[in-house]
Amino acid sequence: MDDDSAPQGNGAYLRLLTELREGRLNPGDRLRETELADLLGVSRTPVREAIRQLEADGIVTHVPRHGATIRRLDYAEVMELYEMRAVLEGTAARLAARAASDIEIEELIDMNQQMATLGNAPEAFILNRQFHAALLDAAKNRFLARSIHALQKALMILGPTTLTEPDRARKAAEEHFGILDAIKARDGTFAEAAMRAHIEAAQRVRVRDLRASSHKTPSYDGDLL
Repeated sequence: MDDDSAPQGNGAYLRLLTELREGRLNPGDRLRETELADLLGVSRTPVREAIRQLEADGIVTHVPRHGATIRRLDYAEVMELYEMRAVLEGTAARLAARAASDIEIEELIDMNQQMATLGNAPEAFILNRQFHAALLDAAKNRFLARSIHALQKALMILGPTTLTEPDRARKAAEEHFGILDAIKARDGTFAEAAMRAHIEAAQRVRVRDLRASSHKTPSYDGDLL
């Protein structure tokens, strides 16, 4: 293996995560090394390493007679993921109420105001991810950040964001403003409760989707909401 194999493997891994995040790879899809190598413009070796990394993340599993395949989450796993999101992101909101600078709060408000004007346009989904990432940064806890980033990898195999649902993007922005009001008031208890309610609202949309298409694979939450 040449000296460039590790950087190439990491690059292929990040590219495959992007393919997942943007819905070009979906639960149940087979990961064929030759096809992915052609897609990414690399040799099969870094693709093989990237698949190993995705398997370590719990995103890829090996299916008999099919090989490496993007995992499908069952109903219980989806519910457990949202429960952990509520706990971790609720904690992030509580810590942000204590630790966020005034500039960080202003930036969060500005991002959410932009999101509120976009409706369920694709740009709103990107801003939503950025909003949650910026709030996590404002919490200033590296151990919490690692836990949330690990959870987000599992959330990638849910599919399209719940913000594509009619009126969900508008309601999500309103919920964000409630969280921000608590953070600006330095009320950690209310900020945590508001964030938990926000995650639970997204969970209810996801559950409705699962029940409406129980024969299909659940979809990804872009930022994850």
